[in-house]
Amino acid sequence: MVNFMFLAETVSEEQDLVTLIPWTLIAQVCNLFIQMLLLKKFLFKPVREVIAKRKAKADAEISEALKAKEEAAAMKAEYEQNMLAAKEQANEILATANKTAAAKSEQMLKEASEQAIAMKAKAEADILQERRKAVNEVKDEIGSMAMEIAGKVIEREINEKDHANLINQFIENVGS
Repeated sequence: MVNFMFLAETVSEEQDLVTLIPWTLIAQVCNLFIQMLLLKKFLFKPVREVIAKRKAKADAEISEALKAKEEAAAMKAEYEQNMLAAKEQANEILATANKTAAAKSEQMLKEASEQAIAMKAKAEADILQERRKAVNEVKDEIGSMAMEIAGKVIEREINEKDHANLINQFIENVGS
């Protein structure tokens, strides 16, 4: 009997565990609502705030990245524009240098041509002067020879043989 009693007590204890006591149920439900309010206030609300801050920070970083990307694109466009301007300026400088070099070479050629013409004119003038001088000297010699011949002719009578000899002498003197 002892065993049956013990068994009956355990069965009744198990039934007490399974039965619903209204005040206990109300207390447990109130306890559950209080725990939910506490969890909501102290756990969910701070977690939502942290998530919202993180989302705002991520959005700010994304907008900053987009802004940086736009600035980089603008800087790239400005750089490309500056490079085009620099290339154009370099081409202008080269064109100016080529024009200047061509003008200088033309000027140098013109000056050289003018110098050559001046040298040629001076040489021609020198040649003309020398020719006149030579002609004057020849005229003087011819004149003196003619005087000599006339003197000799006057001294003697000239026959054809003497006349030919005088002409030959005159030619020899003029040749030298």
